[in-house]
Amino acid sequence: MHYREVIRRPIITEKSNQLADEEFQYVFEVHPDANKHQIKEAMELIWPKVNVQKVRVMQMPAKRTRRWRKTVIRRSGWKKAVVTLAPGQRLEIFEGV
Repeated sequence: MHYREVIRRPIITEKSNQLADEEFQYVFEVHPDANKHQIKEAMELIWPKVNVQKVRVMQMPAKRTRRWRKTVIRRSGWKKAVVTLAPGQRLEIFEGV
């Protein structure tokens, strides 16, 4: 798997912004088949000045939601990674959000 396919998009929420500011942790949606080693390698290739200390990975379950009154839609599950950087390091993608 190519390193550009591993990290799909950043997850930008209030909680992820707080983690980035206080604990140098960033949240990403990743490829379902990616493991911790591939995520760490992809992070260090995309952002060469970053030193990844820890990667935590979790499966987000599929959910059923309602649209209008009777239509039930199933959202597919996805994989989330929380990447911890060395203290003092930041990612510019999260700055100013």
